[in-house]
Amino acid sequence: MFKLKKEYIEYENKSLRLPKDLIDKVQTLANENQMSFNKVVIQCIEYALDNTEDNNS
Repeated sequence: MFKLKKEYIEYENKSLRLPKDLIDKVQTLANENQMSFNKVVIQCIEYALDNTEDNNS
């Protein structure tokens, strides 16, 4: 299950363009958990990468 955590150590800047409805959903999740938009996006990406099926098998 996806669970939000609140700390990270090192960052690097990268710009992304996201659909407005996705931004709204992520911002709502961030607000509900008193977290930054950025931290929620990082964790969503990590979760997706950790749960992506390996197409090489």
